[in-house]
Amino acid sequence: MIDFRLDARSGVSTYLQLVQQVKHALRLGLLQPGDRLPTAAEVVAALAINPNTVLKAYRELEREGLVSGRPGLGTFIERSLGQSSPADQARLRRQLAGWMRSAYGAGLAREDIEALFAAALRDTAREGAA
Repeated sequence: MIDFRLDARSGVSTYLQLVQQVKHALRLGLLQPGDRLPTAAEVVAALAINPNTVLKAYRELEREGLVSGRPGLGTFIERSLGQSSPADQARLRRQLAGWMRSAYGAGLAREDIEALFAAALRDTAREGAA
């Protein structure tokens, strides 16, 4: 099951943070088809947010075909977003973690690493589109 976290300083609305966290977990294989999301009441109790916010996030995920609500049972994952195998993801994550350790070792701050990563991601996406 997913444990939602909120970042009040992100500038992203609460319901979108919930949607993004579910999608992130799907991409990483942390949530699989058939898994149940926490009930709205469980999320409200954990995060002290309005129940309508949780329901809005779940409706958005349902509209995208990622989850479905089953009356009396809960909200369940319908499909995954991950395209690679868990082994490939683990290998790539280890390589990326090594790169980050090198970046920190070179004296880069978190913000520098994020900017460098975003630039490389943008450049690579452009190359793929060409």
